[in-house]
Amino acid sequence: MDQPHILVIDDDDRLRDLLKRYLGENGFMVTAARDAVEARARLAGITFDLLVLDVLMPGEKGVDLARSLREGGFRVPILLLTALSESEDRIAGLEAGVDDYLAKPFEPRELVLRIEAILRRYAAIPDENTGPEETGGEVVFGGFGFDPARMILRQGDQHIYLTGAEQQLLLALVQRRGQITSRADLHGMMSGNDADPAASRSIDVQVTRLRRKIEQDPKQPRYLQTVRGRGYVLYTD
Repeated sequence: MDQPHILVIDDDDRLRDLLKRYLGENGFMVTAARDAVEARARLAGITFDLLVLDVLMPGEKGVDLARSLREGGFRVPILLLTALSESEDRIAGLEAGVDDYLAKPFEPRELVLRIEAILRRYAAIPDENTGPEETGGEVVFGGFGFDPARMILRQGDQHIYLTGAEQQLLLALVQRRGQITSRADLHGMMSGNDADPAASRSIDVQVTRLRRKIEQDPKQPRYLQTVRGRGYVLYTD
């Protein structure tokens, strides 16, 4: 893979410069922007591999920028930087379609590892013209096929775009298909950390987003169902 090009968007001059220098020292090409207006100008002329986006900025907020980009068809992954205590910002970011979030303060090395993980997931997504016969081990439900090894969801010969969080959720559900899994356990499977009972709302947000992509009627799901008081279950063919 060529040197990935990252756009860092943060109004904190010190942090923006620190991230630009640190990411540059770790193999990335980095462009910086101080707000959404400057970011949009950069995006208009340059192709990036990933955005690192601060949630709090003057003018257009980070979550609003992410939502606007996603609604406009922007598919480049987005990692959101949030304050440690602001769980509402993280939820709003997931609802807007960001791929991952990292709470401040954070270790720069963790940011690098998260960026690398996101880019690996995106690198596994095939070209739109790649036929479904070239993937293997798919789990099938209805007209959809999910390849757990490559984290690819297809409907017929069409690739269905998933954010990183949606990929991880679908993988966890596929691994326990036909079994009821609690929100806390799903969070633990997705994050690799201990199950976290406090993470239930973020799971609900991701389930809602995933249902919009795999259910004919997301309000009356056929495959990804809620078991009241217990969690979620994915039914496959």
